[in-house]
Amino acid sequence: MNNTQLKERTKRFAVSIINLAEGLPNRQVGWTISGQIMRSATSVAANYRAVNRAKSDRHFISKMETVIEECDETLFWLEMIDELNVDIDKERLRKLTDEANQLTAIFVSSVKTMKQRRNYKS
Repeated sequence: MNNTQLKERTKRFAVSIINLAEGLPNRQVGWTISGQIMRSATSVAANYRAVNRAKSDRHFISKMETVIEECDETLFWLEMIDELNVDIDKERLRKLTDEANQLTAIFVSSVKTMKQRRNYKS
C-alpha cells in the first residue's frame, strides 16, 4: 500500500468513526465517547498526512508515533463502546476495531523499519 492509498484509508477510517459516533446515544455516555473517539480518529488521518511531509527521519518517526498513539486511543474508545454495551451494530464495531488494529500494525511496522534504517546508517 502506498502513501496515497494509506492517506485515503486513514481518512475513510475517520469518516467511518464519525458516522459511528453520530449513532451513539444522545446522553452523557454518548456525548463523552463521541467527542473523544472523533478527535482521536480524525487525528490519525490528519497526523498521517503530516507524516508524508516529514522533513527528516526523526520528524517522520515522531509524527508516526503520534499517529500510533491516536490509533491506540481510538481502539480504547471502541473497546469502551463494546464493553458498555452501547446500542450499536456489533458487526460494524468489530470491523472498525479490526481496521484500527490493522492500521496500528502498519504504522508500528513503518516506525520499526525507519528506526532500523536509521541505526544502519549510523
